[in-house]
Amino acid sequence: MKILFIGGTGIISMAISKNLLQQGHELYLMNRGSRNDELPKGFIPLTCDINDENAMQKAVADMDFDVVADFIAFVPSQLERDVRVFRGKTKQFIFISSASAYQKPLASHLITESTPLHNPYWEYSRNKHLCEQYLMKEYRETGFPVTIIRPSHTYDERSIPLGVHGDCGSWQVAKRMLDGKPVIIHGDGTSLWTMTHNSDFAKAFIGIMGNIHAIGEAFHITSDESLSWNQIYQCIADALGIKEWFPKYIASTTLAQNSNYDLTGSLLGDKANSVVFDNSKIKRLVPGFVATKRFDQGIKETVANVLAHKELQVEDEVFDKWCDLMIEKYCRE
Repeated sequence: MKILFIGGTGIISMAISKNLLQQGHELYLMNRGSRNDELPKGFIPLTCDINDENAMQKAVADMDFDVVADFIAFVPSQLERDVRVFRGKTKQFIFISSASAYQKPLASHLITESTPLHNPYWEYSRNKHLCEQYLMKEYRETGFPVTIIRPSHTYDERSIPLGVHGDCGSWQVAKRMLDGKPVIIHGDGTSLWTMTHNSDFAKAFIGIMGNIHAIGEAFHITSDESLSWNQIYQCIADALGIKEWFPKYIASTTLAQNSNYDLTGSLLGDKANSVVFDNSKIKRLVPGFVATKRFDQGIKETVANVLAHKELQVEDEVFDKWCDLMIEKYCRE
């Protein structure tokens, strides 16, 4: 297939790009080029500013694609641009939405693609919903060949996935564990969550590409494994080689009300809710798809990679002090 990715080197898209190149597809990447050197040779870079619509038009002039996928669109105006640029130029346009757009609080613990999209807590999620509405309207009224994909919490080898962390990423939480300092877990740690390794996500995503039955449809792609946050943090501690660690539990609402971080959205609008996904729809279109990397296995690979690369160990003194203050104020025994 002849494929264009807008982005193509992020947590989700990097694994997809690598697999497509290994399979011999003709892959074009339209991005800033900041991580292109981490990919195998064989892709065609289209380096341009995607905020410059004229530059995008020139970059793809006289080109057609089997699939175009935008991994870095967050508001409807960006999709309006994409539709203008790629109308008549692709057989399938894939938009990366978010499973966080699903209804909060949930009416049912089991999420299907028919679960309503309504998240009053997080503007990011509401904007993704508006993007979906715009694209589906284009599909119904003009036949624009859209497919919508809703990832949930997808991780790779570069960052440890967590519930509560600062603006500099998750390393500071791992460092607190290694230093014997207590770490904050939202709620009581018993709500269920789903972690999906990007290599598993890539398998289902590639099965959707070029699939005529995916046009006009929305799918989430996640692991079938459900873990409590207590289990998630325990797996991280095990991967770090820590025998004893010190969780401190603070209500999600308290964390959201007492921080400058966007915890209202990321906790109340997402991670504080138990989520279990029904992946039967994606499995019907991609026979044989199953997420095979358990979290305890994947997190060992991630932790080993982070520990081996100093550049991934970004410390966050501001977040560290905030954790100490929150624990002192709300976790006195």
